[in-house]
Amino acid sequence: MVKMSRAEIVNEVKTSGLRGRGGAGFPCGVKWSFIKPDEKKPVYLICNADESEPGTFKDRYILHEDPHQLLEGIAISCFALNARTAYIYIRGEFPEGAKILEHAIEEAREHKFLGKNILGSGFDVDVHIHRGAGAYICGEETGLIESLEGKRAYPRIKPPYFPAVLGLYMCPTIVNNVETLCAVKHIIAIGGAKYAQLGRPNNTGTRIVCVSGDVERPGYFEVEVGKVTMGQLIYEMAGGIKWGRRLKAVIPGGSSAKVLRADERFKIKQKQPDGSTTEVEMSIDDLPMDFDSLAAAGSMAGSGGVIVLDDSRDMVWVLNNINEFYAHESCGQCTPCREGSLWMKKITERMLNGGGVTEDPRTLKTIGDNIAGRTICAFGEACAWPTQSFVEKFPEEFAAHARKSVPPPLPPENTPAELIEYETIPTSPLAHDPGWEKAGADAVI
Repeated sequence: MVKMSRAEIVNEVKTSGLRGRGGAGFPCGVKWSFIKPDEKKPVYLICNADESEPGTFKDRYILHEDPHQLLEGIAISCFALNARTAYIYIRGEFPEGAKILEHAIEEAREHKFLGKNILGSGFDVDVHIHRGAGAYICGEETGLIESLEGKRAYPRIKPPYFPAVLGLYMCPTIVNNVETLCAVKHIIAIGGAKYAQLGRPNNTGTRIVCVSGDVERPGYFEVEVGKVTMGQLIYEMAGGIKWGRRLKAVIPGGSSAKVLRADERFKIKQKQPDGSTTEVEMSIDDLPMDFDSLAAAGSMAGSGGVIVLDDSRDMVWVLNNINEFYAHESCGQCTPCREGSLWMKKITERMLNGGGVTEDPRTLKTIGDNIAGRTICAFGEACAWPTQSFVEKFPEEFAAHARKSVPPPLPPENTPAELIEYETIPTSPLAHDPGWEKAGADAVI
């Protein structure tokens, strides 16, 4: 057992350059430095195990196959932050994972790895399991905190509600996902500097990448960040595209990431050994699977869910499938997201059913543009980015589903002033007899 002080542990995490392995990828060492252990308020640690991003299934397998790795990472992190209470917020659709975690927590308590006076150190940590109710928005850290407090999972406005300052019960709170907390254990074991040697500069360590869609061997793979290209991941590790098909597009970071076409060329800035930076043009097969390269390509690493699409896929169908999900999962707090996600779904659904009009692609992009950047949390971008990128990257397919002419505008409605001029107000006959005249005084037909 390595004996280290809290400051030494936090410093090792900073040195490692560890980024959050969830959506945003915020450097964890920076996040931890906001916590002031000597304050009177208690500090909380929350493990975000609400893995709801379509195309992502890495955390689920960690929970099922190696829960003690997660608990060790939580215990180390709690000691570093002087947090005496930790919560694992697990997705409602993971009942088996919740049972496995409960059993693992009891085993850890029996061996004095959790609970009171851990291994005689005088430090106490209680870990609690909280099962969600299957809402995607609970994966957003402040929405998760609201749900954990027993309220509707409406994300909070940042600022001022940064969890590291005002989190659970308005106390300092660190929220990290399963894979990130598991990495802490290995950083402490090998040292932050050695961990930083894995991967590429500013993209250190390893991460788990989930590959699904039109490949021969869907699965999840742990790789050094940036040391594997998209082509190696798809054609070597995932077995390649299904027989007789060709690669058409890739969504590299879960369904909310922008789509990349297979025939695109990307200009990526790369650091050279001498410290200089050069711009390299590359195909999608040569694109490194790291945070910075995918961002430079116009998408993001996100949650590591790589969705592969072959040439049999109708891109309007794919986007409609994504839009249906986000329209269903919007929490409804922000009007642009609540209304816009539903309208995008309605338009793509209409296009698929043969009712698309020539203005629909432009309308879809306009709706997406009016959602992104205008909501409290990043769900607005999550539902807008797929629409923006699919319409931009595959205009010919959307035009093929939008051939009908735009219907004429509705006749103008009468204003109150115009209605006053009429002796009798014009009415339209009802489509069917509602039977009000038969209702009688008791309003019963």
